[in-house]
This record gives sequence, structure tokens and C-alpha cells, in this order.
Amino acid sequence: MNVVFLSPHFPPNFWPFCVRLREAGHNVLGLADAEYDHLRPELRQALTEYYKVGDLHHYDELLRALGYFTHRYGKLDRLDSLNEYWLQTEARLREDFNIFGLRPAEMDRFKRKSVMKQFFQKAGLRVARGRVCKSAAEVQDFIDEVGYPVVAKPDIGVGAAKTYKLTNDEELKHYIATKPPVDYIVEEFIPGRIVTYDGLTDLKGQVVLDSSLEYSKGVMEAVNEDSDIYYYMVRQIPEDLREAGKKVVETFGIRERFFHFEFFRLEDGSLVALEVNVRPPGGLTVDMFNYANDMDIFREWANLLTYGEVREKPTYPYFATYVGRKDHIPYRRSHDQVLAEFGPLIAHHEPISGIFSGAIGNYGYILRHPELDTLLAAAQAIQERA
Repeated sequence: MNVVFLSPHFPPNFWPFCVRLREAGHNVLGLADAEYDHLRPELRQALTEYYKVGDLHHYDELLRALGYFTHRYGKLDRLDSLNEYWLQTEARLREDFNIFGLRPAEMDRFKRKSVMKQFFQKAGLRVARGRVCKSAAEVQDFIDEVGYPVVAKPDIGVGAAKTYKLTNDEELKHYIATKPPVDYIVEEFIPGRIVTYDGLTDLKGQVVLDSSLEYSKGVMEAVNEDSDIYYYMVRQIPEDLREAGKKVVETFGIRERFFHFEFFRLEDGSLVALEVNVRPPGGLTVDMFNYANDMDIFREWANLLTYGEVREKPTYPYFATYVGRKDHIPYRRSHDQVLAEFGPLIAHHEPISGIFSGAIGNYGYILRHPELDTLLAAAQAIQERA
């Protein structure tokens, strides 16, 4: 199989996907704008060939690159980056080279939050009331209908970038004056905890691996307040969450892809569907999955492409927690003190790339333990202020 991997060096912890593909016997064809010598050695060794373009945003350069790969290796079987940012570019390339996977005609339901709502409702799931508002009058009309607070966010956007929570008329005026010149969707504020349903589907759209995250706070709050966050992977996925997630997979038609779905869990225990992402969950979450299950999700993805199935299923023997810290926050414990005090719990730690640091911190720790209370106490201690 000839697999084109767009931007194989970023996110920086995704390089094992290419390594496992090559170990499975596939041609792994890297395509990016980074210098070849700047790729980590393990990634360079995994690539059958690397094609450097001047800028990944220049579509004509990508066309030439895939034309070269086709001439050199024959039919291209798969193309991916597992990165939300390149989703539309991937879809265009698949269309132009007749490669299996998501195509441009499917993008609206995966990129536009307003269209996601329609598909959630088709799946029989509850959603927050929301509307794309293109004028100040439309925003005011919506607020008059649902009341404060409301959340305004780009209809097409990644993460919580440029997201506003509006609680009064002054904040509304600030939003109108400062919002970027793109379509925004305004939604009623839902007072619930964010929970996720994450996983991987096979060619038939069956979920073959899954997991779930719960957060100490919303990512929007962490970004807007420039505060820190922790989140953990559960050992037992609630059945109503799994059922809702599988309805989303079926309704959205997600085949042979990772997914990351977000829901609100309300105080009464019910779920409200929030957002769909057809990529692995961000940050170090794929690594958390591996530590929580003593397995290799990178290899299982390669197994799925190679054999049409995964060879190992998660058993969830541990809770895994990600704990982020930000450089500007004065913490009670230094990094060395964290390692000394919580070393037996810490499975991994590393600096976080700047593009993710606003959401999940400048430095991250992955902790694991069979008991959640042990991890939560450690997470709170690691983030304790001086």
C-alpha cells in the first residue's frame, strides 16, 4: 500500500504512525515543507521517500508532489495527516487523485458547527440552541430569545481559538467590535462538564477502539483565562456515552478514521452533543491511551490499514491523567520537586509545542494509576499555586 502522510513531523508526537506503517510493509511517502534534515531520525528512517514543498498551503505544489509519487510508486492508496488543520486540503487531494477517504462534498458536516448540529439532531441527540449570526442585530435577536450567557465561536474553527463567552451587554459590545471577519455561531451556554467519546473505526464504520476523557475545566476557559487544565481518561466508558458516540459515527459516516467527539454532561446526567472532530484527540492523548492500556495505538492504526482490523483491544487497567502547567503561573512545586514527589505515577513528561500551549500548557505530565483519586490528588498538587 502507498500511503502519503502529510506533515509527518507535526504534531510532534505523531511520528510513530509513520514508523508503524513502514514496519507493516507499506510505502510511507512524506510530504511537508520542513527540511528533511530537521525531521527526527526515527521518522526519516520510516519514510520510503520525502518530498519537500515550499509551502503546504500552495496547492499546486502538493499536486506536483502527488503526481511525482504516482509516477514513481503507482496508485496512491491512502492520504492523511491525522491533523484537523489539513482536513480540507486532504479532501481536495483525495478527490483529485481518487484516493479513499473523506472528500470535499463531506467537509461541511465535519467543519461547520452549524451543520454538525443538523447531523446530531438526525442522530436523535440533543444540542444547544445556536445560530450563525452575521450582524449585531442577529446576535441581539438570539440573545433576546435565549438570554445570557451565550458562547460565540467560529462556525469553522479548531479548538477554542477566538471563542467568546458573553454574559452582559458590555461583553456583547466588545465581541461585536473585536470578532474576526468570519462567520460566527452563537449558542446558548450549557452548564455541564465536557466529556468525550474518542476512537477509531474500521472500513465498515464499526468502532474498533474507544476511550473517553473528562476535564477539570473547559478548554475555552483555559484559553480565555490563560489558566491551566488537567484531564483524565476513564477506565469504564459510560454506556449512554458509548451509545451516543456510535450514533454519531453512523450518522456522520465515519469510516477508517480516528474521531474525537465532545459532549456536555449535565447535572441531571443527560448528554448534549457539542462537536465532532475526525482526527485523534489532541495534545498527548494518543500517548495517554497507550499508557492507560499498555498497548500501541500507532501499531493498531497500521494494523487497521493493513488487515482491516485491530489486533489488540484496550482493557483499561489504568486511569491516565494529563496535567498541564503554564510558564507564567507560579507553582508551589518546581519541576524537579514534581518528579521527586510523584515519580512513581509519572509515565511521561515533555515540553508542549507553542501552538497547543494556550490550551494545555507549556509543559505536560502524563500520570497513570488504577485509582482515580490518587491521580486527581497528584494533578491538583502539581498545579498548586505558590
